[in-house]
Amino acid sequence: MPQSATNQGGPAPAGTVGAATAVAWDGVADLLRAGGLRWTPQRRTLVDVLKEHEGHVTATELIARCRELDRTTTPSTVYRTLDVLEEFGLVAHGHGPDGREEYHVLPEQVHGHLYCSGCGATWEIRPETGAAIVDALAADLGFSVDLSHVTISGRCRGCHDSPTD
Repeated sequence: MPQSATNQGGPAPAGTVGAATAVAWDGVADLLRAGGLRWTPQRRTLVDVLKEHEGHVTATELIARCRELDRTTTPSTVYRTLDVLEEFGLVAHGHGPDGREEYHVLPEQVHGHLYCSGCGATWEIRPETGAAIVDALAADLGFSVDLSHVTISGRCRGCHDSPTD
């Protein structure tokens, strides 16, 4: 089932982010400190904002939400912290169909995306489909694909079957 281009798993409705999601963020302060970084109010704000999300969110959206909560949050702090959180496996960055960087919060596995240029819907490529794509390109061209950076644009069944204006 497609996800709306504007609701790509982004902030979950109140009360729907499960306890498992909150547990994944426990200990982030200790991880940052162990890496020689301070646990600042701005980093705490970013983690609080990330806790509200499941799925995909852009850095621009994260920065805007952080600045609503703490005006002192700077884009550079958000980006640097996202880089560190990616090293911990708490976020994974990729690129949307328009090339903009987006982050998958608490990714369970590496995946690519499909994007319908007709209606704007997006889908995550299922692991078995992604593996088939990666294997086919490796066998045919000897090319090793980073699936996390793959977005395939086209038209979904509904847009393909409907007449165009």
